[in-house]
Amino acid sequence: MDFDLVVRNGTVVTASDIWESCDIGVKDGTIVAVGPRLPAAPGAQEIDAEGAFITPGGVDAHVHLSQFYEGTVGVDIDHSIITNGVVPDPENFVGDTFDTGTRSAVAGGTTTVITFASQMKKDESIIAVVEDYHKLAKDQSYCDYAFHVIITNPTPQIVEDEFPRMVDEYGITSVKLYMTYKPLRLLDYQILDVMYSARKLGITTMVHAENADIIDWMTQHLEEKLMTHPYHHGTSRPPIVEAEATNRVICLAELMDTPILLVHISGGPATKHIRDAQTRLLPIYGETCPQYMFLLADSMRKGDFEGAKCVCSPPIREDKSDQDAIWAGVKNGTFTIVSSDHSPSKFNHQNGKQRGLKDGNLPYGKFRLIPNGVPGVETRVPLLFSGGVLSGRISPQKFVEVTSTNPAKLYGLKKKGSIAPGFDADLVIWYPQAKFQPFKLTNEMLHHAVDYTPFEGIEFKNWPRYTIIRGKVVFSHGEVVGKMEYGQYIRREKSLLPGPRDVWLSEWRP
Repeated sequence: MDFDLVVRNGTVVTASDIWESCDIGVKDGTIVAVGPRLPAAPGAQEIDAEGAFITPGGVDAHVHLSQFYEGTVGVDIDHSIITNGVVPDPENFVGDTFDTGTRSAVAGGTTTVITFASQMKKDESIIAVVEDYHKLAKDQSYCDYAFHVIITNPTPQIVEDEFPRMVDEYGITSVKLYMTYKPLRLLDYQILDVMYSARKLGITTMVHAENADIIDWMTQHLEEKLMTHPYHHGTSRPPIVEAEATNRVICLAELMDTPILLVHISGGPATKHIRDAQTRLLPIYGETCPQYMFLLADSMRKGDFEGAKCVCSPPIREDKSDQDAIWAGVKNGTFTIVSSDHSPSKFNHQNGKQRGLKDGNLPYGKFRLIPNGVPGVETRVPLLFSGGVLSGRISPQKFVEVTSTNPAKLYGLKKKGSIAPGFDADLVIWYPQAKFQPFKLTNEMLHHAVDYTPFEGIEFKNWPRYTIIRGKVVFSHGEVVGKMEYGQYIRREKSLLPGPRDVWLSEWRP
């Protein structure tokens, strides 16, 4: 057969099956055949998987790149910065741009990222925001990419006129809402406005669920007691803060009969609310992240201020029972996807985590001023494979389901997330287990632009040997070999997972 690439002798894993001694035939970037002993014409590229696992390329549906504001520490920015595709003041930017973030992604087996175009509170249009974000990404990505839009000012013009344009003209079928952070937060009334429009258009609504008033009250009273060490970021946000907001937004979604995804769930109580809603057959989906599966709150106790490296929201939990609940939720299907929530700030930079030291109570600083978020786009897939599959905590099929197949289905990436004819040839070829030398991770091994990893010192028992995107090898044996401009923007369709049920709580109908 006329293949461009044949991957031979692999153990192919999908969300439902495992096929040993299997070949994959690729033509023009698309998988065209899967089976044993595929014939190939002379000149076709061949890669011998040596019996190792081959999994679909990772789809990371929660990645923050090239976002030039800090909304998590109350820095008020009323209007978006229009960049025209040029990174403003790069020396003082503390996160990852498209080039460094996607370089890191492919080095960890992720072949598609969905990032965030963010509206600011006084932006009167989301179209200008999306257009500018396209300019920032154009020819700057090593992997394929798509956008969500963060909505902070849902005016009638935006939800009625611009949401349809967002879907039809740009192929963006998801929005993210915040229930916390002053510069980003929406009130329940505004959330209902967004849900009302989202239901009509088939948009998936993502929600960061934490009770903002509890956080503000707790933070004020902790500061009065000088309890401002990075560890007390978690003290200000006990699991009930996440659980209350999770339950509340599930109620709003049930009222509106619209699907939602609860992002980066961290604790057992919120997980239970999601599970209970799913048991009632509501279209409620859950996302968690590796930091809640592999770290505990003692990571925020390190040194006087080093714990700031692990400050994120919701916080990494103290009680191992919360961590166990997250793992159980991954295994039993409560969590539809596992994303990285890659939202880093450099540690040794005045505009990064060091902001927490600018307003007294040294050497501990004030957790209220520490930018929230951790890096993780490169480590997500290897962590779940090494610490999940190889440890026996989840099956290879479940690994594929939560890191690739379900994110693709949830967000309408119809050619991503599986190994089958017709799908993009996005593949991860792992090392044969007997030939891999386990190692303990250091930040120097990673490819992001950030000066730390919260997973420093964790042992990895395998790592992607090859990352392939649309039939091209972009990462091989520890080296990024792809070209930065290779990544393509992906227009998405509506979610392929169950949506509205046409079940109502009153006589009202939209």
